[in-house]
Amino acid sequence: MSLRARPPGPCRRKLVLWPVALLVCCAWIACSRSPERPASEAVDRPVSADGAPRKVVILGFDGLDPEAVRRWCEAGKLPHFSQLAEGGAFGRLRSREPLLSPIIWTTIATGRLPVDHGITNFVTRSTTDGEELPVTSRQRRTRALWNLFTDAGRSVAVVGWWASWPAEAVDGAMVSDRAGLHFLLQDELAGEDLPAVVYPPELEADVDAMLRRPEDVGLDELAAYADVPPGALDHPFDFKDQIDHLRWAIATTDAYRAIGEDLERRLDPDLLMVYFEATDSVAHLFGHLVGRHDLAGELAEQQKHYGHVVEAMYRRADAILGEYLERLPDDAVLLVMSDHGFELGELPEDPSKTRDLRRVSAEFHRIDGVFYAYGAGVRPGFEIEGASILDVTPTVLALAGLPASQEMPGRVLAEAFEGLAVPDRVSTYETGERSAGPTAESGAMDQALLEKLRSLGYLGGGGEEAEHVDRNQAALLLEAGRYREAAKAYHQLLEVDPDRADLNTDFAVAMIALGRNEEARAAVDRALEAEPDYAPAYYRRGILEEAAGDLEAAIADYRRAVRFDDKLKGPVKALERLGVPLVAAVASTPETVRSAQLLDQAREAAQRGDYDEAWSLLEEAESLTPEAPVVYQYKSNVAFLRGDRQGAIEALEKALELAPDDARLRANLRRLKEKG
Repeated sequence: MSLRARPPGPCRRKLVLWPVALLVCCAWIACSRSPERPASEAVDRPVSADGAPRKVVILGFDGLDPEAVRRWCEAGKLPHFSQLAEGGAFGRLRSREPLLSPIIWTTIATGRLPVDHGITNFVTRSTTDGEELPVTSRQRRTRALWNLFTDAGRSVAVVGWWASWPAEAVDGAMVSDRAGLHFLLQDELAGEDLPAVVYPPELEADVDAMLRRPEDVGLDELAAYADVPPGALDHPFDFKDQIDHLRWAIATTDAYRAIGEDLERRLDPDLLMVYFEATDSVAHLFGHLVGRHDLAGELAEQQKHYGHVVEAMYRRADAILGEYLERLPDDAVLLVMSDHGFELGELPEDPSKTRDLRRVSAEFHRIDGVFYAYGAGVRPGFEIEGASILDVTPTVLALAGLPASQEMPGRVLAEAFEGLAVPDRVSTYETGERSAGPTAESGAMDQALLEKLRSLGYLGGGGEEAEHVDRNQAALLLEAGRYREAAKAYHQLLEVDPDRADLNTDFAVAMIALGRNEEARAAVDRALEAEPDYAPAYYRRGILEEAAGDLEAAIADYRRAVRFDDKLKGPVKALERLGVPLVAAVASTPETVRSAQLLDQAREAAQRGDYDEAWSLLEEAESLTPEAPVVYQYKSNVAFLRGDRQGAIEALEKALELAPDDARLRANLRRLKEKG
């Protein structure tokens, strides 16, 4: 079956009240170019008088963390990344919130902000029924590097880039991001008229032959990554199964490596872009196990089997890098980058989130990714400072002797190259219609991709993904200072869901910026009525109270915000500016101080998987402060983790007896009983 016939596819620790989630636990022709160019044949590639390189190879490794790379380079485990740092230019690549792959990789490929390029989440809304669908190339409103090179008469080959399906018509070849999901396609869909996963169509059969299915990855191959017992593979593929997901990551990585090598050999394109997702996927699944020596219980058992998966995938990335370094032509520059980093070895506040090897969304993404430049004209050993994801497209264009546009906020990283000429900018590239594939929805394939994203914690359930598209767009408008547009976007969201605390609070931010403080106050009041512990709403109310001259009320709300979320920087800075302590003075005794210490130790023990130790610590805390509701909140959490649902309910009921007005406790108890 051909691809075209398939659906494309060092802070103080707070005594947190764990989230509610815990309790509810080969022949082809590319355009006008020849099908294959002998390796010995000279390439007629333009070179300017300054000798700048004109061929650019980009390798994108999703979520590759700079600290992890540094640590494993120092240990001698990533020799080719070490070679990049020693023989090329390197630095951190500053990303932008929200740290979601389709947004960032599209920003990297376009040099434009998300509010301009239009990709604002993993999903978009269907044009027919409003349901959520994975983003496609049709949602991108600006030209990407492959379009700009094609327009300039330069050849390209693109493999696996986020939001590249349907594949676009380019001078060269494009293998879209849906290629890695080929194994989920059903033969009965062969008759459907679906947009191509690959451009040009003549390439489909060859790409199909290089793709791998997860079932191709057996126990012997898995052994390089994890200790998988016999029988663990005897079931139909399911992204919810961590081993199946790992097999998919391995298979897709190998396929994209092979496809990228093949296109490079056949076309020798002026621009080659190959993307690998696996370094991020395995971090979501197994990253909490990296480098930990204190795990107990079920987490210790996880680490026994999967503690080295992430390191093994980084070493696989290093091996792929080595292959490209070996083949790198003298006239080429290699750029290696990641869209963000990943905080490995950190355990979620909610221990239940590590039970089935699931992390939560982008919570553990870090703002800095990696950036390396190597090859012709690159200054060896040069450390790049201040590089941003917005700088990639202008730099790639300059390397090709092409100008960036004035609409691109980033700069050319010229300091990393010897004598790189930077062309004057053009005003815009957005003239006329962008060449893209037809509007398409792909049914079963869309749902399969959504399931993959849910399995990594990126998307929730209950059909809430599509709403996030609109919310992200509103948030990006707010960040860009386009307050009237942001206010309109939030107003539309609130018409659908008027009781959302986060939407009301963000709407209030826009209203404050527009000087409409009365409307802002009404919005934060609605937010706190919906969620009495929503820290950002207290912070925004404090700002309004301070602006009105009521410093006492403002200080009280700033303190409430810190109480509910001590990681929120705004209220902390506000209190420091006003010269008042973070918390009001309260009477303390040796018993309350010791109880607080025990609660903190119990939380850490539960995070490590040692539920028995956590329970013992909480029993001691209860003996010291039997009238403290938080003790029973913690006991409820740990009882739930130990499998004692009735004990969890009883502990929450006790907490409510002591704090009958606590809306969080009441909501948690209701949900816990509903799940019984």
